[in-house]
Amino acid sequence: MQKIKKGDNVMIILGKDRGKSGSVERVLGSGKRAIILGLNTVKRHVKKQGQVEGGVIDLSKSINISNLSVICPSCKKPTRVGFKTEGKEKFRICKKCRKEIK
Repeated sequence: MQKIKKGDNVMIILGKDRGKSGSVERVLGSGKRAIILGLNTVKRHVKKQGQVEGGVIDLSKSINISNLSVICPSCKKPTRVGFKTEGKEKFRICKKCRKEIK
């Protein structure tokens, strides 16, 4: 089970966008890296190809999940993620308020 999933609200704790928060668009490489919508952007120069115009575009690059902190939906604070099992079910919990993260 992964600590960070698509759709989670996360805060960047290290890097050029430190302190900013956003939603996870995609998780790459078996849970090692994530793409956050609108953050960690770089400029890319592209050539014209067919119908696509050339020029300078902004791309969101992936960021290592060790540089991210999940924002708990119940206590609204950046927190670490723990796991709890009840029977055969395993789910993620907030380490601060001990509530389930959906």
